[in-house]
Amino acid sequence: MEQTITSPAAQVIISIVPIVGIFFGAFIIFFYLLWKHHETTLQIKTGTFSPSKFNFKAFSLLTGLVLTGIGAILSISFAIIDGFSYLILGGLIPATIGICMLIFYKIFPGFHNN
Repeated sequence: MEQTITSPAAQVIISIVPIVGIFFGAFIIFFYLLWKHHETTLQIKTGTFSPSKFNFKAFSLLTGLVLTGIGAILSISFAIIDGFSYLILGGLIPATIGICMLIFYKIFPGFHNN
């Protein structure tokens, strides 16, 4: 496999893209949390606040299935492309987390009564 040397300008742009993405992601999350806080405080002041119940059953099932699927596909792809190396951890880690979420869904006591 041939390796080509990219120009320094391209290397700078390639290294800046993830930093900008992380910055914008943090920016959006911060303002979402700020907006949600102001919304909750106004609901408390007006007396219309009712805490919502989070459905752990649906969350753990959905998250487990999605992470297991993504992790399996990434693991297979990385194994085909590069063989069994450290690169395969990029797929095994989400697959393991997904399997753990599915185990949590299955064994959590009192969980299936919802």
